[in-house]
Amino acid sequence: MTDTPLISIRNLSVAFNQGSEQVTAVHDVSFDIRPGQTLALVGESGSGKSVTAHSILRLLPYPAASHPSGEIYYAGDDLLQAGEKTLRKVRGNRISMIFQEPMSSLNPLHSVERQINEVLALHKGLNKKDARARTLELLTLVGIPEPEKRLASYPHELSGGQRQRVMIAMALANEPELLIADEPTTALDVTVQLKILDLLKELQQKLGMALLLISHDLNLVRKIAHRVCVMYQGRVVEENDCATLFNDPRHEYTQQLLAADPSGEPVPVQPDAKEILRAEQVRVWFPIKKGVLKRTVDHVKAVTDISFSLAEGQTLGIVGESGSGKTTLGMALLRLLDSQGVIECNGKRLDNLSQNDVRPLRREFQVVFQDPFGSLSPRMSIGQIISEGLEIHRIGTAAEREQMVIQALQEVGLNPDTRHRYPHEFSGGQRQRVSIARALVLKPKLILLDEPTSALDRTVQGQVVELLRDLQQKYNLSYLFISHDLAVVKVLSHQLMVIRQGQVVEQGPAGDIFASPQHDYTRQLLDAAFAIPNTLNKATTAQ
Repeated sequence: MTDTPLISIRNLSVAFNQGSEQVTAVHDVSFDIRPGQTLALVGESGSGKSVTAHSILRLLPYPAASHPSGEIYYAGDDLLQAGEKTLRKVRGNRISMIFQEPMSSLNPLHSVERQINEVLALHKGLNKKDARARTLELLTLVGIPEPEKRLASYPHELSGGQRQRVMIAMALANEPELLIADEPTTALDVTVQLKILDLLKELQQKLGMALLLISHDLNLVRKIAHRVCVMYQGRVVEENDCATLFNDPRHEYTQQLLAADPSGEPVPVQPDAKEILRAEQVRVWFPIKKGVLKRTVDHVKAVTDISFSLAEGQTLGIVGESGSGKTTLGMALLRLLDSQGVIECNGKRLDNLSQNDVRPLRREFQVVFQDPFGSLSPRMSIGQIISEGLEIHRIGTAAEREQMVIQALQEVGLNPDTRHRYPHEFSGGQRQRVSIARALVLKPKLILLDEPTSALDRTVQGQVVELLRDLQQKYNLSYLFISHDLAVVKVLSHQLMVIRQGQVVEQGPAGDIFASPQHDYTRQLLDAAFAIPNTLNKATTAQ
């Protein structure tokens, strides 16, 4: 790294017009990013991290957004004063950005190849043949398996982790001087996170590329950042080199962030707890059909012959890489996907029932999805969303349902008055609490939790974990907990199942597996989640 900053931000303020009022979201933020340096912006949702980063490329919703003060210098130009012609040369070429939610950033109507080729054609002028070769190179670089087969794929045909890797490939296509990564690994497994981190470090060394990392994952920040800026309520409250900040945090808010890692033990299970869920040889194979007659020529073996049992009040953690079959298994167990094998819930066989016959039983098992914003209807108020299940199952009168909604909101720590508001008026953590309340209001015996904390800040994750533990203890709930965050899995799960390519490679008591994993793949997952490479520590300290 050189002493001359690549990007220099001075006294940056950002304000937004809300009706006749102006709300300031960022106050007098200043920092430098040097070539080859990784600077991390950390803080809770709403602290101003993304707004600050988006200001560099002028991606805010102007004219609703404005900059009461500040300069952002790049290559001698103040980007806040630059014209559109200058910005077009910079955006995606010299400064690239990876957005947090790939599904909303990728065009659903264009194939992977077309979207990456567009970047190469626009900025590099490559012809179709050369662009295709470069696209394959990039997809291989970011770890997309069988990239030739993925060129014609559309975003909805990829897993969450694969979509994020396509976004990273697009951002790296032109070998930028600065890469702005807004929560780049939120949807990725721990092993893939390490691969992406290694890739970014390799590119930094090769290109002298700087990285502005926005993340709530402090373990990730600790592994890759040279310097860290901690933001709170739109202000930088602490800035230091990474090793010093983690070892000796000065500001009270920084200390709170570092102390927010999930902790504690799973809720004790009653010794005589009865079996709530049993699965035997569950299999989900999707047929591959070809030809005019659409004959089945092969199968995508998403889940193959998985068996387990789950007791009342117990949590089964299901872990594995993206595309391993975790969510497919969960959907099959709740009869949201067709499957083969035995599925028995609370003494009732589900696998041989029609959907009409399953419907009355759905009150007993509910699901909380990974993306609360996507799973909550934007046209319905929070009260309507939570009471919908009560109406479908014809539970109570209108007045009684209203009281049930109020009770559910109170149990998840939300003000009952918020039931008249809509999902977009809530933070990510609050929306996830609404999702939990929607599941809880039906008084189920079993809840499937599909990555319920992956998109949340560490402090909010801790609150949700505590909420789930309290509810489990209060109502003797059973959880199927699908996650790639092994730190959260460790403090919630009694049993652990490790899945790879649709098959179980290891399962048993969670404490035993975390203490002494037997399978190489399990060891890889645990090493990726909990180990901090010494080389990174040394590099960080040296900075």
